[in-house]
Amino acid sequence: MTVYVRSLETAVPPTVLIQTEARDVFAAQPGLTRLGSRLVTTCFDSAAIDTRYTAVQELTMDSRAENPLFFDPDTGLLRSPSTKSRNDLFAREATKLFIEAASAAVSNCAGIDPLDITHLITVSCTGFFNPGPDYKIVRALGLNPAVQRYHLGFMGCYAAFPALRAAKSFCEADPEAVVLVVCAELCSLHVRTSNDPDTIMGSALFADGAAAAVVTAREVPEATALLQLDHFETVLTPVGEDSMAWNIGDEGFEMVLGNYVPHIIDDHIVGALEPLLARDSSLRELPYRDITHWAIHPGGRSILDKVQSRLGLTDVQLVPARETLRNFGNMSSATVLFVLKHILDLPPQDGDERICSMAFGPGLTVETGLFTKVSQALADDRLPDEAESSLA
Repeated sequence: MTVYVRSLETAVPPTVLIQTEARDVFAAQPGLTRLGSRLVTTCFDSAAIDTRYTAVQELTMDSRAENPLFFDPDTGLLRSPSTKSRNDLFAREATKLFIEAASAAVSNCAGIDPLDITHLITVSCTGFFNPGPDYKIVRALGLNPAVQRYHLGFMGCYAAFPALRAAKSFCEADPEAVVLVVCAELCSLHVRTSNDPDTIMGSALFADGAAAAVVTAREVPEATALLQLDHFETVLTPVGEDSMAWNIGDEGFEMVLGNYVPHIIDDHIVGALEPLLARDSSLRELPYRDITHWAIHPGGRSILDKVQSRLGLTDVQLVPARETLRNFGNMSSATVLFVLKHILDLPPQDGDERICSMAFGPGLTVETGLFTKVSQALADDRLPDEAESSLA
């Protein structure tokens, strides 16, 4: 049974962070050592990011909150709100992004009505509340109150893959299932001033965003399939447990992003890809660059550099990941879906357009996915065969 993504939409909050402006604010904070100040400048300038988006409207010089919690533009000082204050903002602002992305995905999936949704999977690692985003989406979109709801929480940057894998499994178990997957992250809630290199790197990279997809094996004549979900694999690298982590502190969540992470990925990326590519005999001996598209989670510029170098990928194959990083930053779980959407929006090519995708997270965990980009013509050709198959 073939399972497809029928729609894929993204959303970001309205407040834009200019990387150079954010750098200057962080570099000017009192309490920074000379080394800390240099690290801020280096991390922000080398991140290959121009703009990011944040749900924290206070994080710009134009903001004029009466009692600022995060940033006071009059003094230029970053504040340190409690984890509760940050999470309260998450509950309010993440709800908006969850609903915006979910609504766009359903509205842009021809032939699918909100009441057709049978399963809802929500994903986030940057906050908690209950009734949660799954409940809020059901109410806002008018989904069937009996829809099966699942939330994947606190998994980190790779969590879109377990969500898509679960959606695929639901559809394979029930050919009539229609699964809505929604990832939304407010990483900027947890930025803070510090002399710690991991914290500085997180402040230079992380941003807010959401993405949603409708997944089904059901025949939908009105809707063109966008992406065929072929295979998924999970690999834990033998080292790196202490190099990438996500912990809860008294003043927000605390990122551990060791500078050795790119080297770990460099050492183990080939082995992490082996079980995925072994699932398709046509790809086992193929040079990596001969796979048309690569949707790599842009955890940071150095990670992309290591992956490109180790796999021998072309500059063109890295454009979707690098452009996503440049324009949006690292939005944790939603980011790889932005990269996939970039690839789906590219003009179609001749022949099968296979997509090899990967994301990295705490553990160190490498999640991989193999997809096929489906053109309009291919979708039209397949529908009669699918219909015949369903009648057999």
